[in-house]
Amino acid sequence: MAVLREEARRCVVWFGQPASEERAGLAEAGWIIRVADASTQGGVGMRNNDTVVALADLRQAAPASFQAMAQLMADHPWLPWVALIPPEMPGHEPLTDRILEASIEYFATPVDVDRLVEALDRIGGDRPRAAEPSDIGVTGRSAAIGAVVASIRKYAPVELPVLITGETGTGKEVAARALHGLSARADRPFAAINCGALPPNLVQSELFGHERGAFTGANARRIGHFESAAGGTVFLDEVGDLPPDAQTSLLRFLQEGTLERVGSSQLIKLDVRVLAATHVDLEKAVELGRFREDLYYRLNVLRLRMPALREREDDVVLLAQRFLDAFRELHPSRARAFSASARRAMLDFAWPGNVRELLNRVQRAAVVAEDPLISVSDLDLADVLTKQAARSSLGSTRVAAERDAVIACLRESRFNVSECARRLKVSRVTIYRLCKKHQLALDELR
Repeated sequence: MAVLREEARRCVVWFGQPASEERAGLAEAGWIIRVADASTQGGVGMRNNDTVVALADLRQAAPASFQAMAQLMADHPWLPWVALIPPEMPGHEPLTDRILEASIEYFATPVDVDRLVEALDRIGGDRPRAAEPSDIGVTGRSAAIGAVVASIRKYAPVELPVLITGETGTGKEVAARALHGLSARADRPFAAINCGALPPNLVQSELFGHERGAFTGANARRIGHFESAAGGTVFLDEVGDLPPDAQTSLLRFLQEGTLERVGSSQLIKLDVRVLAATHVDLEKAVELGRFREDLYYRLNVLRLRMPALREREDDVVLLAQRFLDAFRELHPSRARAFSASARRAMLDFAWPGNVRELLNRVQRAAVVAEDPLISVSDLDLADVLTKQAARSSLGSTRVAAERDAVIACLRESRFNVSECARRLKVSRVTIYRLCKKHQLALDELR
């Protein structure tokens, strides 16, 4: 008689109380949730072929539960643990440290369910989630980045130049690589060139190559970046910094698909798609005579604007956590997530250096952090909260002053609304609106 083998299950033993969206997200990813109580020291039973991960939910746990959770972790050292921690969890407390050190991953409130599922799949092993089709290297959930992704998908298959604009550090090269990766040229070379970093006297040679003896020091023929990327894509970052002679050569290539190496009169036919990026106003550069107008129109066939990070409020914390996770894969760090005050500071900061600045601050914070939660000071953003508090204090002072002025004027005018409006040089409607705003009952004030 044949014996039916039970199908392996993936279970999360959840010590605490999962939220409805957490239950739904894990269930959709194929995880079964078994709610347990740490104080009973039970609920960790498993079948031989189960994949089990334990989850310590410390968000609403009582102090006594911390002791029970730490003991449970000590009794089951073979079990992989994940911890969910409250926004401002204190560090350097022996019991807290024992729990966090026994956990493979930490997640701060509010929990990113997608990241939690990714961590469980990684810890659980044999059934990783398939990569989402929307994952093209451009990370974010904001409306602004959603529009960028839609444009990338629309532009990628089209064999036309794309001009990518945006402030420094907004991810223009990331977008260019996504355009290349989604195009028919994806298996061909991608050459990224920072035009602003090329020595002015060698730009032509770097881009288009040179023949032996073309100039002093040219001891051999050199293939330029364009020829090296034959069949693929060339990304010209800071294209506005190209000198006039290189602009002319680039225009000829875009018009005719041919180039000449320096020191040669032989035309070379080449199939390369050109993507260009700039953080300067090329229209103004054209007006000032610093950039060729005909080249500008050749490059600006399709246009992709990369939004500044301050326009992507929904993405700031998401990006920061992704950067932290990537750093931890390569380097040891106590930091696993961000405190609530750190998240507020990141959302209130203007990010003049955009995504690149966020990456640098997160990496530095991961090195200096002494606690599992990165603090405002670790990110060097303490001034942001100070200024925010000052603005809040100033706003409260203004509101109080406005309220006092209305009350004083009403009393001086013997609660005659028309007279009060005349004295304050506003309409009667405004006086009634201010009374409603400050919850002033005229009958009670008399």
